[in-house]
Amino acid sequence: MILSDPEWQAVLLSLKVSSIAVLFSLPFGVLMAWILVRCRFPGKSLLDSLIHLPLVLPPVVVGYLLLIGLGRRGVIGQVLYDWFGFSFAFSWRGAALASAVIAFPLMVRAIRLALEAVDPRLEQAARTLGAGRWRVFFTITLPLTLPGVIVGTVLAFARSLGEFGATITFVSNIPDETRTLPLAMFTLIETPGAEGAAARLCAIAIALALISLLMSEWLARWGRKRMGA
Repeated sequence: MILSDPEWQAVLLSLKVSSIAVLFSLPFGVLMAWILVRCRFPGKSLLDSLIHLPLVLPPVVVGYLLLIGLGRRGVIGQVLYDWFGFSFAFSWRGAALASAVIAFPLMVRAIRLALEAVDPRLEQAARTLGAGRWRVFFTITLPLTLPGVIVGTVLAFARSLGEFGATITFVSNIPDETRTLPLAMFTLIETPGAEGAAARLCAIAIALALISLLMSEWLARWGRKRMGA
């Protein structure tokens, strides 16, 4: 399959955006999952609902909220731009942020399910033997949660690859900057005579999604095997 330069750029940009989105959201995903499973506090249900809100909201709404919050004239975005000259809007960084927000609930949900299966008595036994909270987390909790972390990471990556609504609303459809694979397909579908190019990108999108799902399953099995499950 031969792709043109703009098509390759869209594919590579999608891989870059999805990788960065997952890389930066993973620590927060683990933290939020741990808080939801191990902590009790007022407003926990509200926090849980807010984390999963992007899962049920239309992506365009998420993109609009990001725009009014982190756009160059947004509540937070104006401060970032005026003080530091940094902006998420209309850049690949904003595309990564939009993808991370949309995929974050899937990541948290997978890690949370794995964390709920970890017996708290194992952690308590380690603490009675003198292990600190951080040591217990990194030597017991996190390794036992590893399959869920892997699944959540790969699912979030796959979801980021397919993100469209929030991205086009927040950062527009700029060639070589924010035109990811779904946005490139949208552009080609609207271009007369570009059906062949759209079909090629469609095939690549399907292949990447299948590879991600198969890798998620294989890595989860590998993680469970290493844990002795």
